[in-house]
Amino acid sequence: MQPTLSSSSLWHPYAQMQTQPPAPQVVGGDGARFHLAGGESLIDATCSWWCMIHGYGHPRLTRALKEQADQLCHVMLGGLTHEPAQALADALVRITPPGLEHVFFSDSGSVGMEVAMKMAVQYQVQRGRPGRHRMLSLMRAYHGDTSGCMAVCDPEEGMHSLFAGFLPTHHFAPAPTAPFDAPPEAVAGDIAALRGVLEQHHQEIAALLMEPLLQAAGGLNMTSPEYVRAARALCDEFGVLLIFDEVATGFGRTGKLFAAEHAGVTPDIMVLSKGLTGGYLGHAATLATGEVFAAFLSDDPDHAFMHGPTFMGNPLACRVALESLAVFEEEDYLGRIAALNALLREELMEDDALHRDPRVADVRVLGATAVIEVSDAADLDGVQAFARQRGIWLRPFGRWLYTMPAYITRDDELRAITTTMKAWFLEARDATLP
Repeated sequence: MQPTLSSSSLWHPYAQMQTQPPAPQVVGGDGARFHLAGGESLIDATCSWWCMIHGYGHPRLTRALKEQADQLCHVMLGGLTHEPAQALADALVRITPPGLEHVFFSDSGSVGMEVAMKMAVQYQVQRGRPGRHRMLSLMRAYHGDTSGCMAVCDPEEGMHSLFAGFLPTHHFAPAPTAPFDAPPEAVAGDIAALRGVLEQHHQEIAALLMEPLLQAAGGLNMTSPEYVRAARALCDEFGVLLIFDEVATGFGRTGKLFAAEHAGVTPDIMVLSKGLTGGYLGHAATLATGEVFAAFLSDDPDHAFMHGPTFMGNPLACRVALESLAVFEEEDYLGRIAALNALLREELMEDDALHRDPRVADVRVLGATAVIEVSDAADLDGVQAFARQRGIWLRPFGRWLYTMPAYITRDDELRAITTTMKAWFLEARDATLP
């Protein structure tokens, strides 16, 4: 029998189109909520894949877009420039860790990571080390869905294993296991494992890729700043560039503006996206140190960086990103994130009943991120519909039920999110008691 095909012309991501029920239609939004056709309103516990940090319908961001559209919507950066792109580059150099002095724009986090990897390889070639053409990534890593990015995602548990025969091969170090607040001695084993891979393969490694402190889509693994500091030292020792993928962690998600700040280190290359524009348009920035940039300066035109996305530095995206940064700084978003963190800890970390539930493997919180990890992914079957009945949009993946709320989420809204997350376990457990 031939399978019944979906009648929808719109192909949804990560969805089995034969069996997926019709997706709810979003018709608007304000604050931490989006509104569905028919009048239903849901608190978005995921802020639309972690990018809508200002929530929906923020008046300053929408006004910035409209004003820029009246002036200039797009122009190529090939041989041309414009004020929003230059202003955003200057702003990013100002706010990112010291030493990141040059900004290359693209249009998504995945492409920003592709840019970073190409930059690292070309850097090594132009520094006389052409044999350094592979990446070193971490298990449990996720860096995007484009081909180059898939090749540096976790090859065993990641979603891209079916493409293994198509992808180039890179090196992987074990995922760090010591938690965020682990003492230095507890991180020693993770550091030794990373050193072991570098000792064996550094002659062919161009760069080490890391999601510092928070491996997001790979399972919300929260790791130690001590590990990040050690990675910086090891990269220096072995002549390997250090690339931070701060697509998910940048702009406050871990409690500081950038996760790198927890460790007090500067990577050679840093990639930003998601919260860069507050989620209002796709955009990404790949920042590099002056030392990396200098490797591309030459009388030889072939030494120019060989990449150029059509929509890099789009004026609309740059303008809304500038406004997003202004809102973040002027309205004390780091203070808001600290308050969200305190409430997440109170609601989830201090709930003994939740921790005693046999299905719960771990509960952890970092910045404005919280996750309940279960031992069996089947224990989360049905949780999305359960949450929707309570006015909450949750979208778990694998064994992880999580929230990454918008930073403007009110206390009562966040409590509604955490109460719903806990209720999935506690109400169901109570129903089975004699």
